[in-house]
Amino acid sequence: MSRPDMPRRRRLPVLAVAIVFLVSACNASSSPAPAASGGGGAPATGQFCTGVKLVFFPGGTAGGGFETVVYNGAKAAQAAFGPDITYQWSDWDPSKMITQFQQALATKPDGIAIMGHPGDDAFDPLIKQAEDQGILVTAMNTELQKAEAQYATAGFGYVGAVLHDAGAALANEAISRGSLKSGDRAFVWGLKSQPGRGERTQGIIDALQAAGLTVDYLEIDDATNKDPANGTAVFTGYVSAHPDVKAMFIDHGNLTSTIPTYMKAANLKAGAVYMAGFDASAATVQGIKDGYISLVIDQQQYLQGFLAVEQLCLTKKYGFSGLFVNTGGGFIDKSNVDFLAPLVEQQIR
Repeated sequence: MSRPDMPRRRRLPVLAVAIVFLVSACNASSSPAPAASGGGGAPATGQFCTGVKLVFFPGGTAGGGFETVVYNGAKAAQAAFGPDITYQWSDWDPSKMITQFQQALATKPDGIAIMGHPGDDAFDPLIKQAEDQGILVTAMNTELQKAEAQYATAGFGYVGAVLHDAGAALANEAISRGSLKSGDRAFVWGLKSQPGRGERTQGIIDALQAAGLTVDYLEIDDATNKDPANGTAVFTGYVSAHPDVKAMFIDHGNLTSTIPTYMKAANLKAGAVYMAGFDASAATVQGIKDGYISLVIDQQQYLQGFLAVEQLCLTKKYGFSGLFVNTGGGFIDKSNVDFLAPLVEQQIR
């Protein structure tokens, strides 16, 4: 029910692949099928990835709204395809992601699914080390374009939003739906300083400035990045200093879900400011229903988890190259939130 009107850079039929393997997994017997070998033989069905050892990085903290859905997608793929997976939580800390990747290499897995937040410069030497050792790597959520270009033929894929496009799409949609105009003040709270990940924040800023809005930007600090409650004072302080703000853009899924709390703390009534952000969660759905949150992009992060695991399994077993999937193609607001709410409650959307 989300609107598929965001720009897409590339399309590949990976969802069809996912459906075929998932249906096979559901319909096959519980006995693992033998791994396919080059040169012929019937294709494997069911848990074709049994015996494959993977390390998976959901991103944040266990129980966090966004990352739990990523984790659920990975767990579903694990159940469908049969790999052995170790999960590592990183508190959305890029430096911790790098350290954990180094630790994962030492365990010599068959493959690693990473969040790309540290960026190409930090990750590329380690990805090369992994590839040189025969360890597959694929990325989620934040692109690593250099690694993708170099290792796509070896199975390095990407599943997630095209970040700058996603940020710009959210801003442009908010301008249209919120009747924002040149000269209006907008606040952007994001992660522009992070390589790669910051492209989404920059996309918001670029689109707002192109439309002539006055943009105030603030970087999300480490404490708030880890725990959104720590950002309440920052939010209320900004609102107090800028009572003329017309729209606010929160480039962080867990902070977006905290918008109702922030607004109440700042004595803002529902709908007083056009509030836009990212990702579906139970709290975000309720915030939309209550009128505090105006618009969010749905990244369909369940697919990020599911398809990253599938990518590694397909490459390991069948030699498939890296697949690119843009999951950030739709919006959620009051018009479609009731349809999506049950899926969000199940932590699938």
